[in-house]
Amino acid sequence: MSTGFASPAACAAHRVAWGHPERPERLQAIAAALEAAGLAARLQPLAPVAVEPALLAEVHEPAYLALAQAEIAAGRRELSTGDTPLSAGSWQAVLAASGAVLAAVDAVCEGRLHNAFCAVRPPGHHAEPARGMGFCIVNHVALAARHAQRRHGLERVLIADWDLHHGNGTQEAFYADGSVFYFSTHEYGNYPMALTGRGYAYEVGEGPGRGANMNRPLPSGAGDAEIQAAFAELADAMERFRPQLVLISAGFDARHGDPLGGLRVTDEGFAELTRMVLEIARAHAGGRLVSVLEGGYDLEGLGLAAAAHVRELLEA
Repeated sequence: MSTGFASPAACAAHRVAWGHPERPERLQAIAAALEAAGLAARLQPLAPVAVEPALLAEVHEPAYLALAQAEIAAGRRELSTGDTPLSAGSWQAVLAASGAVLAAVDAVCEGRLHNAFCAVRPPGHHAEPARGMGFCIVNHVALAARHAQRRHGLERVLIADWDLHHGNGTQEAFYADGSVFYFSTHEYGNYPMALTGRGYAYEVGEGPGRGANMNRPLPSGAGDAEIQAAFAELADAMERFRPQLVLISAGFDARHGDPLGGLRVTDEGFAELTRMVLEIARAHAGGRLVSVLEGGYDLEGLGLAAAAHVRELLEA
């Protein structure tokens, strides 16, 4: 067993206007960095699986899914529910991205791989049940959690999100559901906190989900020490929750130099976060872990941070 890697060519079918930060070149930068670091040849390739409409409807409202597909088919350049570019190939890219993540979950849950990294786009963690926003159309990591529960019979899943931005869509999907624990570090005040009113430390879940939501917003300028301290809190919380699968929303826009924010995480910082989350997976989930790309918009920095992350997955 080893580390799987999924990055479908169809993800490039999601086209954006010149100058948009969420561009196909992001995946090219990751592939080039993995090759340059001598990591690409050690990864096990994964092909996407079909995404069933019933699974999509477990995470997103059918009316929203119909709206998104209709707007893509009509040639709209931006999703009406949020600031998300569209092109003729966007739905193809969405299904390829989600299908790649589901394939990784299958391989890890079935014991064919230790762990996996999915370099996919468009990203997903801002996509709420009833609206896409923040460059996101469908929430891949939320679909992965539901897929693990429905297909593989898991009862408890952790989603750890170290993206620069709060994953409002993932939080909303599971806020009242205690079977999926959502943890997020993000830059305080950055998108979409003011828009959604979400991402604050006092939000701990409600009803059956109370205690299964943990936000740790970080001040601008925070770096390795601050984000690692937050993840140490997560490790303590997992002694009680005991996840059977760990999913990472791996946004590398928290890296120093990213154009969309002010956090200062280094490549070694991302390597240490990876080691910390792998330890949670080893302690409670038999090592099962799937990582899903979210943000990261400085191409060179994205590649270097992703390579540091993947190197630790390979050494697990």
